[in-house]
Amino acid sequence: METWNRAKFQEAGLPTDFVQDNHSRSVQHTLRGLHYQIEHPQGKLVRVVKGQVLDVAVDLRKSSPTFGQWFSVVLSEENQRMFWVPPGFAHGFYVQSRSADFVYKCTDIYAPEHERCLRYDDSTLNIDWQIPDGVRPIVSDKDAQGAAWDVADVYQEL
Repeated sequence: METWNRAKFQEAGLPTDFVQDNHSRSVQHTLRGLHYQIEHPQGKLVRVVKGQVLDVAVDLRKSSPTFGQWFSVVLSEENQRMFWVPPGFAHGFYVQSRSADFVYKCTDIYAPEHERCLRYDDSTLNIDWQIPDGVRPIVSDKDAQGAAWDVADVYQEL
């Protein structure tokens, strides 16, 4: 599987200047997110190399026609899909398999002092995480305390 080709990405209009690669491993029913950085916004090219996740992005760009909308895609080792999450989006995923290895390229540095978290279960967004009935997702303390949509920091211009 070819996972990176500068010429093909340029042809598709995608960024080709990534500054960081990350690898995350999580167990089944883990829900991570929804993360973003209010300064140093990161574009992320995401994929799963083992297992399966539901990947979710929420548009936080106030000037965008899709502001406040969420998008999701299943990423797995079988379908070998990649998902481009542009700068200005909050990002998260839910692990559907026994475990998942999730890798992604970032267009800007990790800046923890600018990191924000949007509540994954915000009723205004009403994201369908495809969590089976009776299952409580495994959520970090930080993610459980994410901001509600109506008070979250958003991007005025991007």
